[in-house]
Amino acid sequence: MSIEIKAPTFPESVADGTVATWYKTPGEACARDEHIVDIETDKVVLEVVAPADGVLKEILKAEGDIVLSDEVLAIFESGAAASAAPAEKAAAPAAAAATSSSKETVQIKAPTFPESVADGTVATWYKQPGEACSRDDHIVDIETDKVVLEVVAPADGVIGEILKNEGDTVLSDEVLANFLVGASGAEAASVPAASTSAAEADEDGVAGPAARKALSEAGLTVAQVKGTGKGGRITKEDVDAAVKAKSAAPVATPAKAAPASAPKAAATPMAALGAEGRIEKRVPMTRLRATIAKRLVEAQQTAALLTTYNEVNMGPIMELRKKYKDEFIKAHNGTKLGFMSFFVKAATEALKRFPAVNASIDGNDMVYHGYQDIGVAVSTDRGLMVPVLRNTEAMGLADIESAIMDFALRGRDGKLGMDDMQGGTFTITNGGTFGSLLSTPIINPPQTAILGMHKIQERPMAVNGQVVIQPMMYLALSYDHRMIDGKEAVQFLVTIKDLLEDPARLLLEI
Repeated sequence: MSIEIKAPTFPESVADGTVATWYKTPGEACARDEHIVDIETDKVVLEVVAPADGVLKEILKAEGDIVLSDEVLAIFESGAAASAAPAEKAAAPAAAAATSSSKETVQIKAPTFPESVADGTVATWYKQPGEACSRDDHIVDIETDKVVLEVVAPADGVIGEILKNEGDTVLSDEVLANFLVGASGAEAASVPAASTSAAEADEDGVAGPAARKALSEAGLTVAQVKGTGKGGRITKEDVDAAVKAKSAAPVATPAKAAPASAPKAAATPMAALGAEGRIEKRVPMTRLRATIAKRLVEAQQTAALLTTYNEVNMGPIMELRKKYKDEFIKAHNGTKLGFMSFFVKAATEALKRFPAVNASIDGNDMVYHGYQDIGVAVSTDRGLMVPVLRNTEAMGLADIESAIMDFALRGRDGKLGMDDMQGGTFTITNGGTFGSLLSTPIINPPQTAILGMHKIQERPMAVNGQVVIQPMMYLALSYDHRMIDGKEAVQFLVTIKDLLEDPARLLLEI
């Protein structure tokens, strides 16, 4: 069936666009949602994708042509097969030709990074060449300096060839691998075997791109490594094992009976014998952790950091929580009432009263924000992340608790996205969940302050001339003295203390 491919509907402020680049030519096969042409306006470049699986039949607007909103760009034939291959391709082996004509190859690309992210690193491949995948299966992680992004399988099929190995740096939309749509593991294995030339058979036939790169870095040849993959194919793990065996050989030669721990050390990934034969493990720092370290050091070097402390009696909040926790759960569909929502609400009210604490520094400018976006530090296996609660001035306690729980679950599963962590005018971190009694938090630039919560500890306190045991928590406010004076910082923290010790103030806004 013929389908008209049209230009996007431009907004009222955009009169027309220009056909920038055609990524497909007439007669070329396209997969559903595959990027086929770019339309450039005076504000943005818009992508047009294939409406279904099929073939691009005829291009009506060439590159450089001016097009209006919804104007027809090309004719697309859905469900059609691609035109016959050129004569030189027809001369390829029959098995490869049959496979390639019936199975479509799709490029798996890195995600489109936002402007603030220059590149990413291939963190982990969860599928290997020849391994079958279902649509939306998690196949590779791309780690940026802010978040880990998941790339999934575009359809049912098989990973053909991996072009970017673990540790490689990739740019936005760069091709990571080739994917054979609808193929089985056996069919995927036959394609590289049939297409490999005689000149490359000696090396490429027994070692993939990752293994060849590892061989080159280790200074080994194919003959020195025993392959354990399909058909004796050398894998990256085989190269690593050969390198460890080679480095361990001189150590094992003098002594006939090696210590019991030596074989374990050799078999442990990234483990090596350090001084006096003790085991050491060297692991590369992830981009996320390296970025966290860089930003924290930068904050200490560039900001005039000070910290002021206070303590708050958590008794009133604890009593309120105990009294209404069951009703709260029933009223808000299972959402539990925690302590963090009270701190977020108290901080929001205090930020309204002290705008400098809610501000940020941009070069020589001080930027005052007319809204409260509070970041909540979440500890994950990959490092500390700070997703942001937007417009907390408009959120209720249940909204805050629900959002924080969502952040915690997605952080644990590595599902937090870039949008979750961008922006923020103030941050709260809770070291008390890990038992910290007192600490000095470091601000998250370009913000100018951060509030640190700590463990609730029962302590003897003087109340109306009597010693009373109270559940107390130390609070710490770290701030940038370039933006915030000591008086404002102290008053801000005292405001939070007052609001928490008398929760009715939160409702009355006094």
